Amino acid sequence: MSVVGLDVGSQSCYIAVARAGGIETIANEFSDRCTPSVISFGPKNRTIGVAAKNQQITHANNTVSNFKRFHGRAFSDPFIQKEKENLSYDLVPMKNGGVGIKVMYMDEEHLFSVEQITAMLLTKLKETAESNLKKPVTDCVISVPSFFTDAERRSVLDAAQIVGLNCLRLMNDMTAVALNYGIYKQDLPGLDEKPRIVVFVDMGHSAFQVSACAFNKGKLKVLGTAFDPFLGGKNFDEKLVEHFCAEFKTKYKLDTKSKIRALLRLYQECEKLKKLMSSNSTDLPLNIECFMNDKDVSGKMNRAQFEELCAELLQRIEAPLYSLMEHTQLKVEDVSAVEIVGGATRIPTVKEKIAKFFGKDVSTTLNADEAVARGCALQCAILSPAFKVREFSVTDAVPFPISLVWSHDSEDTEGVHEVFSRNHAAPFSKVLTFLRSGPFELEAFYSDPQGVPYPEAKIGRFIVQNVSAQKDGEKSRVKVKVRVNSHGIFTISTASMVEKVPTAESELPSVEADMECPSQKPPENPDSDANEKKVDQPPEAKKPKIKVVNVELPIEANLVWQLGKDLLNMYIETEGKMIMQDKLEKERNDAKNAVEEYVYEFRDKLFGPYEKFISEQEHQNFLRLLTETEDWLYEDGEDQSKQAYVDKLEELMKIGTPIKVRFLEAEERPKMFEELGQRLQHYAKMAADFRNHDEKYNHIDESEMKKVEKCVNEVMEWMNNVMNAQARKSLNQDPVVRAQEIKAKIKELNNTCEPVVTQPKPKIESPKLERTPNGPNTDKKEDNLDQGKTSFGAEPPHQNGDCHPTEKSSVNMDLD
Repeated sequence: MSVVGLDVGSQSCYIAVARAGGIETIANEFSDRCTPSVISFGPKNRTIGVAAKNQQITHANNTVSNFKRFHGRAFSDPFIQKEKENLSYDLVPMKNGGVGIKVMYMDEEHLFSVEQITAMLLTKLKETAESNLKKPVTDCVISVPSFFTDAERRSVLDAAQIVGLNCLRLMNDMTAVALNYGIYKQDLPGLDEKPRIVVFVDMGHSAFQVSACAFNKGKLKVLGTAFDPFLGGKNFDEKLVEHFCAEFKTKYKLDTKSKIRALLRLYQECEKLKKLMSSNSTDLPLNIECFMNDKDVSGKMNRAQFEELCAELLQRIEAPLYSLMEHTQLKVEDVSAVEIVGGATRIPTVKEKIAKFFGKDVSTTLNADEAVARGCALQCAILSPAFKVREFSVTDAVPFPISLVWSHDSEDTEGVHEVFSRNHAAPFSKVLTFLRSGPFELEAFYSDPQGVPYPEAKIGRFIVQNVSAQKDGEKSRVKVKVRVNSHGIFTISTASMVEKVPTAESELPSVEADMECPSQKPPENPDSDANEKKVDQPPEAKKPKIKVVNVELPIEANLVWQLGKDLLNMYIETEGKMIMQDKLEKERNDAKNAVEEYVYEFRDKLFGPYEKFISEQEHQNFLRLLTETEDWLYEDGEDQSKQAYVDKLEELMKIGTPIKVRFLEAEERPKMFEELGQRLQHYAKMAADFRNHDEKYNHIDESEMKKVEKCVNEVMEWMNNVMNAQARKSLNQDPVVRAQEIKAKIKELNNTCEPVVTQPKPKIESPKLERTPNGPNTDKKEDNLDQGKTSFGAEPPHQNGDCHPTEKSSVNMDLD
């Protein structure tokens, strides 16, 4: 099973995986651990990530970025209308009122929903993870901002479903960071001790989030969160862009905003300048060549000017910090550490503001970019049965208070109840009991619409169906289970009606009829006076036993934002087709590149190592064919089918492969002949030693040794013949013998001779002899001397100069 954590950000994404060695952030095909959240659409395929970002300026209208915040929002949303003005691509309304992204893809106009666009990005992340892990990826944990509402969270889950990912949990960014921080800490206080309070601050590309967390050994509890959803690194970039737009208008009379390409280039340069100013306080230049109308532009900025320019943004940092401390009822002194993550926290003034508020230095022990992804991977490992992880419980917090409203049966007035307060523990379930005689409706909404960064306060309407009165006409008791699940989404999970059914005495009674209230406690002492009085009284007429049955009730949910099943299935099908098209286009491009690579490689080698292995006439003809193929590639062959490139490569290889084979054979053949010659000498010497009655081979049968001699003679004759034949061939002719054939001969020789010459001597048990103490030592000395002579004093196998095999000489040995 795969264990993957995905940090899907507004600007970029990170992927973390769990391996046997721990959590690791993996790199994409460009060896970069950061994958831009950008998708570009072309006439043949989509490009996603780094390749798409490289096309952001040249294909501005068809390159989509900064779409994360469009999830779960209507096109008419004021936030969408404001963002629409700053985008290079077109936003249009969908049939269901959602946000549609209009692009040209496959030379046709296409309209994609934000769920489809995010699914495309998830496809890329999934492929990267699968390529790295070498196995399919299904289970994952995906990060979302803590201020995402139910509608936005459901939209992200739909995007994961489109691409076939099983999202085990949507994890709040700050909770993921806290988990990554706490699980490795060995010095956390015990469960019965006062918890350690740590505040986490994250300023990313588009949002500012803070959370306070309490840590005990093996336990993390989020005490509360606060945020400014519209304060991030992007806002600082915008301030710089506005400044230089005004400067260029005055200095060069250029209206930068009139051309989207120029504006995008300025955004990129301002982002680089912002990063440079984080580490330099001196004046830094901004230079862009051929910016507009073939004009070069330049400007400069230093850190002091930048801070002055962004004074209004910097003032907004403190508000979420105050809000967090107020709602969690914490004092600055209670906080033991302040950890910062997110790219924008690298701005020195941002750090200073946070440090000043808490009266202590901020900590940067976590990786500012990868902490969220690593936390998600840890959560996925905890949820996965494939990994054994140290026990660590995570309790999140509900960011916005949630209430339920319902109408009474007999009255016009409505009942309202806040089921989850702000910062209530999550995931969490509650059971509400209603007395009803028919179906009824519950409506969930956010209690404090002003504090929710979303225009719609409603969460959804839930209709509890099939409710009926009891047989005696009384209202039925209906139990409704409300829940904030592990994704942070509110739902009415189950509803059941308590039905009273009379039972026969022979049947086992279930619950007595007088148990009206399920929360009613039984008497503390069963032997109390009341019970005693009951026993002393005369027996009453027997009451019929009542059995209580819980009947499950269907719930119809009408949510503020939910894709229909048919629409979701259509999106899944469309994504599948696009993935297949991308794959086919990649294969086509690979085939084209293979032809181009072959042309360049062979042209170079025909004037280098391959020159001797081709005749003059073939050389000229092949060079002409290579040049024609190159011209074809950049003219008629620019946009051909995959098969056309495969055919073209095969045509070239018909001529090129024999040349390459001759070259490789000329390299390998002498080595193989030398090895064969050495083996022949080795076995020939052993045969000669046997004939000379060497003690080492006395145990070998003569018939066995004759087999060795016969095999050596046959192989030697074959070797001499093929070497002489090969010597008569020129280098530009196909070889008489291949290195593989020589290798086979070596194997044949070894298989025949080696079992014979390596036969072990039979063990002979010698009688025990009593010797003088010096005797055995003397014998050992002589043995050692003999061994030494055999090992070091023997003549080397190639002492005779005639025994070195080469291609132009033959080996002659007389074994008779």
